[in-house]
Amino acid sequence: MSSVLSGLKVAVLGGDDRELILICELVKMGATVAVAGFPKDKVAHGAFSVSTVEEACKDAEVVILPLPGTNAEGVIRAVYSEENLVLSEKAICSIAPNALVIIGTARPFLKAWSEKYGFTLLEVNDMDELAILNSIPTAEGAIQIAMEETRIAIHGSRSCIIGFGRVGVTLARVLKALGAEVTVVARNPGQLARAYEMGCERADYSQLRDIVNSMDIIFNTVPQLVLDRSILKYANPDLLIIDLATQPGGTDFEAANALGIKAILAPGLPGKVAPVFAGRVLADVIPRLIITELSKRENLLLVPREV
Repeated sequence: MSSVLSGLKVAVLGGDDRELILICELVKMGATVAVAGFPKDKVAHGAFSVSTVEEACKDAEVVILPLPGTNAEGVIRAVYSEENLVLSEKAICSIAPNALVIIGTARPFLKAWSEKYGFTLLEVNDMDELAILNSIPTAEGAIQIAMEETRIAIHGSRSCIIGFGRVGVTLARVLKALGAEVTVVARNPGQLARAYEMGCERADYSQLRDIVNSMDIIFNTVPQLVLDRSILKYANPDLLIIDLATQPGGTDFEAANALGIKAILAPGLPGKVAPVFAGRVLADVIPRLIITELSKRENLLLVPREV
């Protein structure tokens, strides 16, 4: 058993099956792990299941929140918790001085607390080593939804991807491999060049009215409102929209419903469709990030100071 994190107090707050695999790895590496948001029978032997966020956070040197993070009110995504798990300022006040807080994407209140209380906030959703690997089950899950919710084959379908970041690229590659006709909507010229290189059609956001009218399936990856009522009113009535962006997504779902368009919000697919794969990714990446951060601090302490 590795002891590289021996004695380190870690709080894991909420999450899903991915975090259960991460907790097991942290325990193997010697960390003292307090867990909130999971029943005791789910938590790895050697970790401590506690009933509140405050109890988990007390004196914690590292606090780990799930990649989907919290909502605007601080409610942490915790699929196994019967009650709301809330990240409060009281809990944050109790963590160790100079603690490390790891989250997918932080809300403004958490960023403000990091400045107020001096802890290090590490947002990991935009890190390639996580985002690229997580794009694999995201793409697979999105295509699974498309296959279940349409009466056509992916092969030969007219599919559009809005946004061409890591998820968009992986999704385009899989759709092309399945024989779909793929159109990519993006603003970045480099991304559009990559789409062309991959054999995709390219389009600008100004063409969305025509696109929603001519496509069978649209996959949105942009976390801003791009498919609003003014666009959706031109949609093909058989169009399926699968919105992969973080909540609330980039689609006006109320307008889509009123117009009779099937639109599905599907964030967090890695934890739903491939929790073991996604959990192993977390178990590989998160401990390395912790070790890297701790090493930085040790190096700073070793830097000689001028007298």
